[in-house]
Amino acid sequence: MSRAFNFSAGPATLPEPVLVQVQQELLEWQGERASVMEVSHRGKAFVECAAQSEADLRELMGVSDDFAVLFLQGGATTVSALLPMNLAQSGQTGEYLLTGHWGEKALENAKASVNTHVVASDKANAYRNIPAPGDWRRATDSAYFHYTSNETIHGVEFADVPDVGDTPLIADFSSNFLARPVDVNRFGMIYAGAQKNLGPAGITIAVIRKELLGRHQRQLPPIFEWENQLKNDSMFNTPPTFPWYVTGLVLKWMKAEGGTAAFAQRNAEKASLLYRTIDQSGGFYRNEVAASARSSMNVPFMLQDEALDKAFLKESEQAGLMGLKGHRALGGMRASIYNAMPLPGVQALASFMQDFAVRNG
Repeated sequence: MSRAFNFSAGPATLPEPVLVQVQQELLEWQGERASVMEVSHRGKAFVECAAQSEADLRELMGVSDDFAVLFLQGGATTVSALLPMNLAQSGQTGEYLLTGHWGEKALENAKASVNTHVVASDKANAYRNIPAPGDWRRATDSAYFHYTSNETIHGVEFADVPDVGDTPLIADFSSNFLARPVDVNRFGMIYAGAQKNLGPAGITIAVIRKELLGRHQRQLPPIFEWENQLKNDSMFNTPPTFPWYVTGLVLKWMKAEGGTAAFAQRNAEKASLLYRTIDQSGGFYRNEVAASARSSMNVPFMLQDEALDKAFLKESEQAGLMGLKGHRALGGMRASIYNAMPLPGVQALASFMQDFAVRNG
């Protein structure tokens, strides 16, 4: 077996120790004489697994009992559509700050359920920066304020948590979830699809201030009502047990590796190396995001001559570096360097980029 360094944006690389444990437990899990995919989600073994996953997540994030922690289905896209139903009354306004594709998608998903107001957007600048607070146009008496903490496609990340006053702050953290310490108490809700920085596709984490639930005064289908998920420990219906189990293993791995503070330091080192390689290439590579808004997780970059793109991708794969093709909306390249990407992977990419530039510059 020749395992490559996987820079895909999602589904993304997983920690190798976790994959090894999954492999070892695949046929028989926890003495159940069956796979975790085959046992009942109501059985003692899986209920304990689910409870431990929540406890580990709360510990890593510093989540108090004021918040519900839900393990949901449908991805962050579905959650972004359900959140206005659950957190806003009919006729209320949801505020949206747009810094890329996923913010746009959250806005579109909300329009059927709530009045939407765009606080600011960097679209005219091709989403290369974060609009300054002085340029925001706030709505009055809004139900919530939504933003995307890290834009996976455009490579734009908030360095800090926006200050929105008393308005409940909602954030899509899909691509930088648990990548650094975050003060959960500043939020009304944080949500994240697991497949970028936490686990396999199929499960989404939602951390919601409990006092916000049940205020919407809407007649929702029971499956769409997050209070029902809270009352049923995220098992109102059959949950995606395998992704939940793997996510739980990743959380244990993170704790053993030192938690979010340790990963913040590692991620900063990886990002610094990659951006330095781009910036010192003499223009052979370029990243067009404002330096203050550069993502520590997703690094898009262009070659000075796009005719070299195919050769770059072919040779990088031959060198054991996969998943570097940029999103179709931007083209070029993109390296996703999530928690599970080890420093040697980024070092290998930087060395390849330097060599490729020398041979083709």
